[in-house]
Amino acid sequence: MPAELILRSWGIFTLARPLFLLVHGGYHTPATWLPLQQELAANGWRSEAIRMPSAGDNPTAGLYDDADTLAARLRQIDGPVIVVGHSHSGLTISQLDDEHPNVLRLIYVAAFMPIVGESAASAFGIPVPEDVSGVAPREAYRNPRETFYSDLSDEAASEAIGRLVDQSLLSCVEPTTRAAWQHFPSTYVICERDRQFPVALQEKYAAQATTVERLPTGHMPMLSAPARLAAVLETYAA
Repeated sequence: MPAELILRSWGIFTLARPLFLLVHGGYHTPATWLPLQQELAANGWRSEAIRMPSAGDNPTAGLYDDADTLAARLRQIDGPVIVVGHSHSGLTISQLDDEHPNVLRLIYVAAFMPIVGESAASAFGIPVPEDVSGVAPREAYRNPRETFYSDLSDEAASEAIGRLVDQSLLSCVEPTTRAAWQHFPSTYVICERDRQFPVALQEKYAAQATTVERLPTGHMPMLSAPARLAAVLETYAA
């Protein structure tokens, strides 16, 4: 079983410390996780932030491409892993199959936690356009200062806005074909002051999770409260 993964060192068996594999949300990049990674590293934990192909300048990459990228990286990792998905990437981590014995837990941070057949568009009741070959440009996103970064300083919010990228339309409309949280232990982290991802929807998803945590933050706790989020993650890795 995953929890029994062990290393032999100096003739003594010890539990291997898990790696936190961090999956960013829509319009964002792995740089989003840097403050959190610094907190984890300071406490002796390893982490890796992985880039999703649907975020950037690839309008043909969709949800399934993101999930394949994540699955491929998991197969390369030797040792236990806790997969953390933020916002849009809740769809991605839910698309994993159950053939990843090194995955100890899925952690959803203010994220989609879909049933089979759900997409980002369907979760919000948004009709699917006839042409889904393009991107949702970052410039078209409405007021990220008040939605994504409501509890950041003006300077930190400005820097974060400057790092936003385009998001492929395909990744927003492709329906999930799996619900990985039905096969792996899961934790849902509700961000109670979120102005981007409705808290009511977070509560709905959290009801499906094995455990639930709450943070008094906006949508991006990895930027606004990295120490608090790190403490939550570390609870499930200890």
